Amino acid sequence: MAKLLDPFQLKHLTLRNRIVSTSHAPNYVEDGHPRDRYRLYHEEKAKGGVALTMIGGSTNIAADSPSVFGQLYAGDDSIVPWFRKLTDGVHLHGAAIMCQITHMGRRTAWDDGHWLPVIAPSGVRERAHRAFPKAMEQEDIERVIGDYTAAARRCQQGGFDGIELLSHSHLLGQFLSPLTNQRDDAFGGTLKNRMRLTLQVLDAVRAEVGPKFILSMRITGDELIEGGLSAEDCIAAARMLEDSGHVDLLNILVGAPYDDLGLAEWVRPMGLPAAPHITVAGRIREAVNLPILHAGGIADIATARHAVTGGHVDLVGMTRAQMADPYLVAKLARGEENRIRTCVGLGYCVDRVNQGKPAVCGHNAATGREQTLPHVIPASRTRRKVVVVGGGPGGLEAARVSALRGHDVVLFEASDRLGGQLVLAAKGGTRRQIWGVADWLISEVNTLGVDLRMNTFVEASDVFREAPDLVIVATGGWPEPVSIPGGDLALSSWEVLSGEARVSGEVLLFDEIGDHPAAVTADMLAGAGHSVELVTPDRAILHDLGPTTSAVALRDLAANGVTFTCLHELRALSQEGNRVCASLRHTLTGDITKRLVDHVVVEQGLIPIDELYHDLKPGSRNLGQVDHKALVNGAFPFREEEPDGQFYLARIGDAIAGRNMHAAILDAMRICCSA
Repeated sequence: MAKLLDPFQLKHLTLRNRIVSTSHAPNYVEDGHPRDRYRLYHEEKAKGGVALTMIGGSTNIAADSPSVFGQLYAGDDSIVPWFRKLTDGVHLHGAAIMCQITHMGRRTAWDDGHWLPVIAPSGVRERAHRAFPKAMEQEDIERVIGDYTAAARRCQQGGFDGIELLSHSHLLGQFLSPLTNQRDDAFGGTLKNRMRLTLQVLDAVRAEVGPKFILSMRITGDELIEGGLSAEDCIAAARMLEDSGHVDLLNILVGAPYDDLGLAEWVRPMGLPAAPHITVAGRIREAVNLPILHAGGIADIATARHAVTGGHVDLVGMTRAQMADPYLVAKLARGEENRIRTCVGLGYCVDRVNQGKPAVCGHNAATGREQTLPHVIPASRTRRKVVVVGGGPGGLEAARVSALRGHDVVLFEASDRLGGQLVLAAKGGTRRQIWGVADWLISEVNTLGVDLRMNTFVEASDVFREAPDLVIVATGGWPEPVSIPGGDLALSSWEVLSGEARVSGEVLLFDEIGDHPAAVTADMLAGAGHSVELVTPDRAILHDLGPTTSAVALRDLAANGVTFTCLHELRALSQEGNRVCASLRHTLTGDITKRLVDHVVVEQGLIPIDELYHDLKPGSRNLGQVDHKALVNGAFPFREEEPDGQFYLARIGDAIAGRNMHAAILDAMRICCSA
């Protein structure tokens, strides 16, 4: 049986192990090009030991396939020098590199880029991207084949080891699927006809790049949807690709990402089973004699090892796993599997891209910021004493980074348990995997010998007694009081999640924020058998979440009987017997409606717990201030404001203002990497 770290021969190319980073679009592009931010992100994975990094997720090849989530554009020659710089950088660190190219067909927007009509085999609209496509004419087909050929040539000129053609859900896959192909000409009807465009593209591309250049196809293994491609259809299509003689690798995906939940099933956040489709890839491996790659929620080494040693795949995609830890392979090779920072499926990376923002990892702040933040923490030239107050994710990250710098670190925690708000965030069912973030951080600070002092409520005198050089205040925040008439009748989400409040019967949960805390609270309440109405002043429930995490959260809440009300704000509460009357105001019309319930729970964010910070501020050398320009550029972040001060002081995370876990971890890394 093959092993995960065994080399693999892909045509003429020897891959140094079986672990791949598959094509994705982190939205680090500049003018459609992979410039320094993009390059360094992929170089870091190469340094970390990945065998093959596939860049350019959904790299567009034509003007009528515009970028809607930060893809590269290979439709003209201006990208070739940037390709060359990227491929040279990755090759320098021993990894192979390929680029994915595609025409998105209907899976894009008409009102972006050059405002050209979206094209597809038939005029079938996709819910996720919402455009009504133009049914392609023969001239469109011929033009697209030429666009594929030209883009493939640019990739070859750019120094790639090969390219991947994306079929699954994009134009080639839209021709293949009976859900989207309703044509009655030579490109519709039978499977052979629906494969015609793919085979013509392959013929043209192979003729352009020659026999030695590696060609991969990212294809569907089963659409898992009524009327779509069945597993048998996909096996037959794979055999046709093999018979073409042009394909060197098949990359298998499963599902139909035509709406938000379909996308979530494909790029799986927590709340969905991990890696459920390895056997689908295995069925195709049994049917053809081509190497098989599969990626789909494979986040940990045990699952990856099973996929390879079990004979299901030849290569395993661990893309988000390497966003969480680009040194995953190197740690595995060193026998440090227990120190790999595991992807827990936060979904923050994917959802940000689908919201038009650059991808970041929810708990690795250096990912995508390689220009200013290190993945391998450098040792400090000067050993210092660092005091961290607060054992949430921000405080734990500050302690971890400071210990790796070689400092003596003391971490004070007021409670008997580390993890901070993650203790509450892991309640309920859908998001319970988030505890993996705390689990890893706690393991690291213990391994690094941080002095952990639990059940210790720290005052300024305690900090001064430690004679520190640097103090990090990571005391977090506290639920803001409900300031409406009768607000004292409301419970906070913290009181519910912690078990401090005993809740029963009908519950109105008012969510002012539109993020995970209300979803987790509703999940816990509904899971305990309570009747829950989730109310928001926003025009959509969980407004700030991206498509994958919101789809899964809302699916689970709806399945547990939670009802949803938008565009209503909570104006007043009053006691009626042993129940609470909630007055709701429609945010657009001003109309007042009332609900009589057993409990009202409010989620409206946090206010900083910052008393300690203000007590320490006069005794600090920088008066608690951070030089923002230095901070964002990775330089020493403090200025000397008070010559008689005893230490540098910074507060991070919710101790500054209510944000999220990633912000707290980023604050900690920025401060402590350079201090």
